[in-house]
Amino acid sequence: MCRIPLVILLVLGLVLAAFADVTIKQTTNGKSLGMSGNSTGATYIKGNKMRSDVVLGDKTQTTIFDVDAQKMYIFDSKKKEADVWDMAAFAQQIAKSVDVSSANASLKPNGQTKQIGGQTAAGYDLEISMPSAMPGSKEMDMTVTLQGPVWIVKDAPGAADYNSFYKAAVEKGWIFSDPRAAKGQPGQAKAMAEMYKKISEIGGIAYQTDMQIKMSGSGPMAGLTKIGNISMTTTVQSVETGSLADDLFAPPAGYKLNSKK
Repeated sequence: MCRIPLVILLVLGLVLAAFADVTIKQTTNGKSLGMSGNSTGATYIKGNKMRSDVVLGDKTQTTIFDVDAQKMYIFDSKKKEADVWDMAAFAQQIAKSVDVSSANASLKPNGQTKQIGGQTAAGYDLEISMPSAMPGSKEMDMTVTLQGPVWIVKDAPGAADYNSFYKAAVEKGWIFSDPRAAKGQPGQAKAMAEMYKKISEIGGIAYQTDMQIKMSGSGPMAGLTKIGNISMTTTVQSVETGSLADDLFAPPAGYKLNSKK
């Protein structure tokens, strides 16, 4: 008789483990226009909310993604104010510049494995081609190409919540970068969003991405395409599961909120 409660407890334990708040710590190395830079950061996921903290010199840049409320909050540790973006309105704006249906995207296994953060990650080759244009000008067309290896740990702790968040966000047209930068380079922002969509379709957590982001264009854009070329490597140092406080996913009390769209 005592076996039934034990089985129930075991099943509940597996369910709770599959859907748990997630904390990911990572490093990023990037290079653009001959300049390079390194940063450390942490990502926190709780349901359909995510917080990203990136350390830049003597300050921390924070972005909070609240998918259900369609709000993105951006603030840093030096100011007591936050920009609040209406992401439903922003998704409509960026859709005028990028037609995701015309994109080509593939994420294919390459048969390789690699030890990262104490986990065995499987290698995939990513290639995304995303056409985009500046609003109202057919002569300002360009194509953003994102390619490189992605190393995914399918059975990583917190993988279910990680993928659930990104699926929900991409379905609503979200991007995962600063909307101010995305207005100038909408194709790049949507290409990165497409990358997370492909990863979520496979399942697991990307423990390392080694991306080359290139732009090509014609007419007035031809001379500007080299400016947008970027190489970037992001590596996970650790992944932990455990309850996260709700107030971690909102600007601190007393911050001035500046509406953006």
